[in-house]
Amino acid sequence: MRNLELPGRSPAHGPNGMAATSHTLSTMAAISILQRGGNAMDAAITACAVQCVVEPESTGIGGDCFCIYAPEGSDELVAFNGSGRAPGAATAEWYMKQGITNIEQQSPHAVTVPAAMDAWCQLNRDHGSMDLGEVLEPAITYARDGYPVSSRVSVDFAMAQSLIQGDPNLTRVFMPNGDTPKVGDIHHQPELARTLQMVADNGRDAFYTGELAEDMVSYLQSLGGLHTMKDFANSVGDYVTPISTDFRGHTVWECPPNGQGVIALLLLNIMSGFDTDGVDPLSVKRLHQEIEAGRLAYQDRNIFVADPLQANVPVDLLLSDAHADTLRAQIDPDSGMDTLPPVSLPKHQDTVYISVVDKDRNACSFINTLFHNFGAGIMAPNSGVTFTNRAQGFVIEPGHRNCIAPNKRPLHTIIPGMVTKDGKAEMPFGVMGGHYQSFGHMHLLSKFFDFGKDIQEAQDMPRIFPISGTRNVEMEGTVPEETVEGLKKLGHVPVRPAKPIGGSQAIWIDWDRGILTGGSEPRKDGCAIGY
Repeated sequence: MRNLELPGRSPAHGPNGMAATSHTLSTMAAISILQRGGNAMDAAITACAVQCVVEPESTGIGGDCFCIYAPEGSDELVAFNGSGRAPGAATAEWYMKQGITNIEQQSPHAVTVPAAMDAWCQLNRDHGSMDLGEVLEPAITYARDGYPVSSRVSVDFAMAQSLIQGDPNLTRVFMPNGDTPKVGDIHHQPELARTLQMVADNGRDAFYTGELAEDMVSYLQSLGGLHTMKDFANSVGDYVTPISTDFRGHTVWECPPNGQGVIALLLLNIMSGFDTDGVDPLSVKRLHQEIEAGRLAYQDRNIFVADPLQANVPVDLLLSDAHADTLRAQIDPDSGMDTLPPVSLPKHQDTVYISVVDKDRNACSFINTLFHNFGAGIMAPNSGVTFTNRAQGFVIEPGHRNCIAPNKRPLHTIIPGMVTKDGKAEMPFGVMGGHYQSFGHMHLLSKFFDFGKDIQEAQDMPRIFPISGTRNVEMEGTVPEETVEGLKKLGHVPVRPAKPIGGSQAIWIDWDRGILTGGSEPRKDGCAIGY
């Protein structure tokens, strides 16, 4: 429990239902849906749709979505991969002939076909209890009538000015008076409102065929993109079988590759072999272990994680005890390893994660993203759809597991998580922050299970993140100075992140007492609310 004399927030509690998101308007929209009789899936989609309006730099309907769902709180989990694919004409040979060796962010080539809307529609159809129009109504209202810009959103807007100015449609919507909206300004997105209303009235096909798809495809093609109407019409997400590992007596579940959830599980396997009795979670010893484990696990990620339909991804090897033991044995307690081979990666970026549990204990772990702030920095003119830059997860290198190819999904960073025990769901959880997410899952669960932090304290704690291929380690300013100095002596190079690292939400289900307890990311604008 936190020191109540100091600034901070306490966990939220409620007997009936709970939602935790990174924006207060999103959390309230989810709670409203629950109170009207909707279930956790209805509330999660509602919350996500609202965030696509009120936190539009972090997420949008032009991006991707993953979900893990526990019907009635069982451990018979439903997992969904709603990540977009490369256009059907996207071959490595084509890019090389054009002299393109690297996919730039503000480029149509960074855009995978939007997959989030198909995911919402399938999940609403199969697991929701309310009509899609009811679920989307709060987002439509905020887009049409306006919403107040919140603190973190205003900062993200300002940091993305140069990207916004690179596209006339983004500029028109997000810099209407020559500057980005400030805290408390009322902002409108009428084109997005109309698009959401068309989907509410006519379903999935309204987005992937007809005038909305024509608007998106024609704009991407005008910029040189390879996208076609057929690519959009064929954008269909998949139900997948989740993968898991045991950690401190609990089972932790993730979506399988092309996402990086397998690396979160690998990190938990590595860290499970370290003794935590009497260890300070912010000590040099502990953070050194986490840093070195992260460097090793992410090296594996960069080599192995890709679209399993088009590449061999050795999940069983990555999750084996023997592999974790081998990696753990390479960690020297007295020194950082020599620099690993450098790997070119984008910086960790933004996403929204949503956790919802309802009165029947349906538990939803839901995540939606554009990848970078404002994704590819490209907005379709008439539909108001901002596109993801997820194709930057590909490389243009024939023979590489993650080489771009027709209809292929790239290495993906967004990973919803779920914890179960004894046949029941215990905690839908997730961590935002692009590449940080696998490391963030380990960090959150370790602080919760290893060090006894409550669900909010585990999210409040200072964060670090080792940068692949270097000895650089991003360290938030709240890491104790003596710890920073001790890590420097072991060869780690502290780097201050451009903004706070990641974000998170989680809800703990106490089956014995009939209580839900939730926490929400202090680095964002949101909250957890129970009722």
